[in-house]
Amino acid sequence: MIYPKNFEQKIGFTEVRSLLRERCLSPLGKEQVDAMTFSTDAGQVNTWLEETREFRRIQEEQDDFPLDHFFDMRESVSRIRLEGTHMEVEELFDLKRSLETIIAIVDFLSRGDETEQGETRPCYPALHALADGIATFPVLVQRISQIIDKFGKMRDNASPALLQIRRTLAQTEGSISRTLYSILRSAQGEGLVEKDVTPTLRDGRLVIPVAPGLKRRISGIVHDESATGRTVYIEPTEVVEANNRIRELENEERREIIRILTDFAKKMRPNVQEILDSYRLMAAVDFIRAKAELARLFQGFEPEVGDEPHIDWIGAVHPLLQLSLERKNKEKASRNLPAEPAGDVSSQADATIQEEGDEARNVPSKVVPLDIQLTRDRHLLIISGPNAGGKSVCLKTVGLLQYMLQCGLSIPVGNRSTTGIFSDIMIDIGDEQSIENDLSTYSSHLMNMKIMMRRATGRTLILIDEFGTGTEPQIGGAIAEAVLHRFWQKQAWAVITTHYQNLKHFAEDHPGTVNGAMLYDRHEMRPLFQLAIGRPGSSFAIEIARKTGLPEEVIREAADIVGSDYIQSDKYLQDIVRDKRYWEGKRQTIHSHEKELEKRIAQYEKDIATLEQSRKDILRRAREQAEEIIKESNRRIENTIREIREKQAEKEATKRIRQELAAYEEGLRASSPADRPGKDNKKKLKDSGLLSDEDFQKKVDRIKNRKERHEQHLKEKTDRQQAAAEALKNAVRKRLADGEVKAGDAVRIKGLTTVGKVETVDGRQATVIFGDMRTKMAVSRLEHVDAAAVQTEQQQFQAYHYSRETRETIDKHRNQFRQELDVRGMRADEALNQVQYFIDDAILVGAGQVRILHGKGNGILRQLIRQYLGSVPNVKSYRDEHVQFGGAGITVVEL
Repeated sequence: MIYPKNFEQKIGFTEVRSLLRERCLSPLGKEQVDAMTFSTDAGQVNTWLEETREFRRIQEEQDDFPLDHFFDMRESVSRIRLEGTHMEVEELFDLKRSLETIIAIVDFLSRGDETEQGETRPCYPALHALADGIATFPVLVQRISQIIDKFGKMRDNASPALLQIRRTLAQTEGSISRTLYSILRSAQGEGLVEKDVTPTLRDGRLVIPVAPGLKRRISGIVHDESATGRTVYIEPTEVVEANNRIRELENEERREIIRILTDFAKKMRPNVQEILDSYRLMAAVDFIRAKAELARLFQGFEPEVGDEPHIDWIGAVHPLLQLSLERKNKEKASRNLPAEPAGDVSSQADATIQEEGDEARNVPSKVVPLDIQLTRDRHLLIISGPNAGGKSVCLKTVGLLQYMLQCGLSIPVGNRSTTGIFSDIMIDIGDEQSIENDLSTYSSHLMNMKIMMRRATGRTLILIDEFGTGTEPQIGGAIAEAVLHRFWQKQAWAVITTHYQNLKHFAEDHPGTVNGAMLYDRHEMRPLFQLAIGRPGSSFAIEIARKTGLPEEVIREAADIVGSDYIQSDKYLQDIVRDKRYWEGKRQTIHSHEKELEKRIAQYEKDIATLEQSRKDILRRAREQAEEIIKESNRRIENTIREIREKQAEKEATKRIRQELAAYEEGLRASSPADRPGKDNKKKLKDSGLLSDEDFQKKVDRIKNRKERHEQHLKEKTDRQQAAAEALKNAVRKRLADGEVKAGDAVRIKGLTTVGKVETVDGRQATVIFGDMRTKMAVSRLEHVDAAAVQTEQQQFQAYHYSRETRETIDKHRNQFRQELDVRGMRADEALNQVQYFIDDAILVGAGQVRILHGKGNGILRQLIRQYLGSVPNVKSYRDEHVQFGGAGITVVEL
C-alpha cells in the first residue's frame, strides 16, 4: 500500500517519471513509463534491475544495438483487422522499418556463447528472455520492399497495371510539356509573355502565366490569378484534353495503389495479433533504454534486492537535489564568465539576492552523501538536529530511493549497498490542511497517524517529518510518543524527524529504536548535512538565533526562561557529539590506514609473484636464445662449407668466408660476458637445460676445430686436384711429342674434355668412338690423352658430378622460380625467412636479378631485408626500384 494518494508528488517521483519520459524514443516507451508501478515482488524487482544492468553493459561494450525507427504502428495495424481496409503508403513504410528494427533486436539479443553441450548461452539473459518467443516477419518485410522503395514511395513495378499507368502518365505529361513550351515560345515571340516565364501548376494542371491585359490573346481557360492581380494563369485550349487525361490517369493510379495496398492488407491480416505482440518487445526495449539513460544521469546503481525488508545504503544521494544543485552551479558559473556582456541590472540584482539568500539558508554547493541503515535490530530511526540541517532531505531521500527501487529504477547509492522489499510505504510530510474537508494542519497529521497505526505491519516503511508539531508542544510530544510506541509494538519500520526531547529519549527504553543526528559545525556555525546514527542531535536553537542576528538580550531572556539545566544539558549533548565526531574521525583514519596497509601488502605480494614469473621468463628466453645461437652457428658453418665447395677452394673467397665466421664468433663472445654464471649455478643451469659459459665455449671450440680440419682437408684436396691437372697436361704434351695418332689410342677433340677411342685411321681421317657415338674427323683436330691420368681426374672430380635426382630438383626449382617476392604484411621474422629461401633459390637456378616487394611504411622491414642481403656473398648489389615502378617500396637485387 502506498499512502497518501499524492505520495509520488510529495517525494518528487513525478519529476523522476517526467525525466524518464523525456528519454523515451517513441510513444511505446512513454506508455510503459506511465504504466510503471510499485512492486512488492523481490524477484520481479531484481529482474527489472538486471534488465537495466544488462542494457547499460550493452551501451558500454557494444555500438551496434539497433535503436533506429522506433515507430508505434499498433493503431495502423489494428485498423486493418476489418475486411477491405488498408494502410497508407507512408504507414506501410514505417511498418517495414519498425519490423526490421524488431528483427535486428531479436537477432542481437539471441547472440551467445556455445556451451560444451552444444547449447547457446545468451550474452544478456534477462533481455534475451524478453525477446524469446517474439515472432519476426522477414517475409512480410521482403514483400513490403517489393512494393515500396527505400524512399517510401510506391514502386512502379508493384504491379503490371501500375507500371503501365505511370508510363502512360509520363508520356502524356511529356507531350503536354512539349506543347506548352511550343505555345510559350510562340507567345514570347509575339511579346505576349515575358522572356523568363515558365509553365507552372495550378490545381494540378499545367498553365502559362500571362498579364491580365493580354489574356484574350491566348485561347484557353483561366484557372487562377495572382494575389496582386498582375498575373493570370491560362490553360491553353490545345492541352485541356491532355490535362483531363492526366487527371484520369492519376485517379487510375490512385485506385491501383489502393488495390495493391488492400491486397497486401489481406495477406497481412492473419498475422495482426503476432505483429502487435512483437511491438511489446520494442516498447520494453525503449523503456529499458530510458531507464539506463536515467541511471547514467543519476549515476545510479542496481543493488541486489532481498525478500526481507532492510536498508543498508552507503553514499545515498537525493537525485533531484543533485540535479538542482548542478544546474544552479552551472548558472552561477555562467554568470561569473568574464566574456559575457553585462545583462539587465535588475536580473543581476535578483541573482545577487538569490545567492545571498542561499548563503543565509546554508544551501550547500553539492549534495552530501548519506549512510543510512535500517535493520531488524534498528528498525525505528529518530533523526534530530538543527533546522535547515538536512533532516527532511534525509527523510525524502529514503522515501524516493526506496520507491524508485521497487519501481525497477536504478538508485544513486554505493556499489556495496543492499536493500530489501517493503510491502507498504506511508509518508506524512508538509501541510495537509483543507478548508473543504474542515481539516487544520494538526488534524490532518492526526488523520494520517490514525491510518498509519491501522495499516502498519512488520513490512511497512513509515516516513514522518517533524513528528508531533502543529499543536501545544507538551501534549503534542506526548501524543507523538504514544503513536511511536504503537509503531514499535507492530515492528514497523520508520524514519522520523523531530525536535522533541521525549522522542529522543524513547530509544533508551525501546530495543530496535535508534537515534540519529544531523551534524552541525559549532565553530563555523553551519550545518554539515551528515547523518550520524547512534546518538540524538541538538537543535542548536541558541546558536542559530545568535547567527541569525537576534538581539543578545532576547537570547539571554530565552535562556533564562528555558532554564540553565536545559541549556547545560544541550551543551553537554553538543560536547558528546563533538567528541564522538573526533573519535569517529580517528577511527576512520585508522581504518583507512589499515586499508592502505592491506593494499600495500597485496601489492608487494603481487610484485613478488611478478618477479618470480619474470625470473622464469628470463631463464626460458635465455634457454631459447642459447638454442637459437647453436642453431645459427651450425647453419653458418654449414653455409661456409657449402660456399667453399661452390667456390672450388679459391683462396680469396675461402679467406673472406673464414673471416665472416670468425667475426660472428667474436660477436657471440662479445654479447655474453656480462651474464656468465658462477660455479654454484652451473648445475642449476644444466638442470634447466642451459649451458654454462665454460661448456658453451668448449662447444664453440669444437665447432671451430671441426671447421679448421674441414678447411685443411679442402685445401689438401685442392692441392691434389691441381697436381693431377698438371700431371695430366704434362702427359698430354709428352704423348704429342711421341708421334702420330694410331688405332686404339685415347684421344679427345682439341678444346674439349670428352675422351674417345680411335677405331681406325685412314690417312688424314680417323674414326673415333665417343661413348655410344662413332664419328669421323681430321686427325689434326685430335690430341692424345693419357688414360691413367683421365681415370684419376674423373675419380677426383666425381664428387662434383650431379646425380639425376639433383638435376631434376634443380630443374624443378628453375621451372617454378619467380623473379619477384612479395613480403608485404608479414612480420619481420617471417619476411626474413621467406627472403632467405628466395635468395637461395635464385642462386640455385642462376638468376641474375630479382625483386623483393616489401612496401614503404616506416622502412623497418626494408632495412632488415637489406641488412640480410649485405651479409650474402652471392649478392653483388641491391638498390631501390625506379620511382615509376615502386621506388623505395621495392628492392632490386643483383646476383
